Amino acid sequence: MGTQPPRKRKATPSCYRVGALGKGLCILDHLDRSERPLRVQEIAAATGFDRVTAFRLLCTLESHGYIERLPDKRYRGVTRRRRIRIGYSAPLAGTPFRRDVTEGIRRAAEEMNIELLVLNNPEDSPEVNVRNADASIEAKVDLVMEFQPFESITHVLADRFSSAGIPVVGIETPIPGGIYFGANNYRAGKMAGRVLGQFAARHWNGRFDRIVLIASSSFGSAHHARLTGGLDGIREVLGEFNSSRVTTLDGHTHAETSRIVVAEFLRDLPRNARLLISALNDPSAIGALQAVRAAGREEYVAIVGHNATIESRAEIRKPESRLIASVAYFPERYGEKLIRLARSIVNHERVPLAVYTDHVVLDRHNIDQYYPASPAPPKSRS
Repeated sequence: MGTQPPRKRKATPSCYRVGALGKGLCILDHLDRSERPLRVQEIAAATGFDRVTAFRLLCTLESHGYIERLPDKRYRGVTRRRRIRIGYSAPLAGTPFRRDVTEGIRRAAEEMNIELLVLNNPEDSPEVNVRNADASIEAKVDLVMEFQPFESITHVLADRFSSAGIPVVGIETPIPGGIYFGANNYRAGKMAGRVLGQFAARHWNGRFDRIVLIASSSFGSAHHARLTGGLDGIREVLGEFNSSRVTTLDGHTHAETSRIVVAEFLRDLPRNARLLISALNDPSAIGALQAVRAAGREEYVAIVGHNATIESRAEIRKPESRLIASVAYFPERYGEKLIRLARSIVNHERVPLAVYTDHVVLDRHNIDQYYPASPAPPKSRS
């Protein structure tokens, strides 16, 4: 028997066609063929639709995940038709910073129609965190975002993800071979150090007795770059100083531990010793401030923290407070940036090896510009 020629498909009668769907598919085909993202007016001109119709169709396609609207208002087709699946492993409890990051990621993933696998990375069990990596691999995620509290296991995680061919974004803690997202810790530390140096120059004629670094043995080297930068920032303003005037205390990033170690340190110092205190984060800064207040030494101390938490913002607003500033990273903005970055990586777009967040020093003069104070509740009438 000879091979039968393929049957020609009969054209579907026009009365059975859905005009709006056909127009949407026409736009989708045009974007898929384009070598670059296009603006609304370009799409309208190429398809023959008026601008309003083209825009409405684009909005519909975007809402269903078929196309993407870029920040410059151009559109491009999304090459993957199924939903992108992202694994997010992070400490889900603890600091307000972590909670803000997680909430932002959840919200952005939902808005961008991305499936999110959320796993808790506890601070006391690296073994669980490694198992979380295996769970993400088993779930066949397209990309992993790791907010990893244990720098010691990052090489283990990197090997697992690399073997599985899964790209990874390291949030705050770099993962070897992955894209880094988070603070430029050295630069942020330098900003904090300049603030301390300027305070000493303004109030103490550039003199000080000790620089106190409140570090944490539980944090990795990336975060300790903040303290290195802090020393260099002070040097920029006040000049060189002997390393014997620098004391490092381990506050474990907690307010109470920091309060205890600073209180013990203060017992051996003259009452009028002038101290510049650079804390790794705001809980440590708050703890140091509590110890200083209890000792009645506020007149001779200046403290700068990091993260601009709600507690530190309330303290900074007080004109007499010696928590004079905090470097803000705006964790509430992380979610959208991270999800957009992840989507670009999955779509094989070129991205930088490190994506840094915004860094702003907040003091009582500019804090309301970034975090407006809540209005005072009305007084009740008796």
